[in-house]
Amino acid sequence: MEVEVKFRLPNKSSHQKLLSVLSPFYITTRYQHNEFLDGSAYELSSQQAVLLLRLYEQTSIPECIVCLKAKPVLANGVSYIEMEYEDLDPAIFKACLDDPQRLMQVDLRVVRRVEEEFGVKRFVGLGGFRNVRKVHKWKGVKLDVDEAKYEFGEMYEVECETSEPERVKKMLEEFFKENGIDYSYSVMSKFAVFRAGKLPPS
Repeated sequence: MEVEVKFRLPNKSSHQKLLSVLSPFYITTRYQHNEFLDGSAYELSSQQAVLLLRLYEQTSIPECIVCLKAKPVLANGVSYIEMEYEDLDPAIFKACLDDPQRLMQVDLRVVRRVEEEFGVKRFVGLGGFRNVRKVHKWKGVKLDVDEAKYEFGEMYEVECETSEPERVKKMLEEFFKENGIDYSYSVMSKFAVFRAGKLPPS
């Protein structure tokens, strides 16, 4: 189970202001190419699950993962989701863009689970989006400041994985207020926004 605190930033101006304030704590930037798969009979989505293929771009050594996400709950700025992931050959990621069924030929625990537990016989691609993630180490926690790039617009978020969501949420809200940064609790996951085909109201 992954537990994250999630805040939405209303616009690029707030995003840039936050990055400026956090600049002393900056660690790295991760360029993510996210693609999503379901079963041909929607076996995953009908059970509140989805399969994510993520390629990390602009790295010296190609990196890629396959991740099963299931049973998401997002309320009051705190997200709970079941996750299981494994490393994936980047060549398989690229092959799946043309033929998602190629993933069935890969011997991975996550793929076996999707077949056995969810009854998926054939994969179909749902499409995807890119995300630019600026990673910071701040007050003992890792803050991800995201710029999700959809065909229909861009969305800005702050995420922090933590075992103490209420403490971290309070700490971040105080930080935002002290620095005059507009924010709200995230009400939809990036994937849910992608599937909706439009940005949620600011």
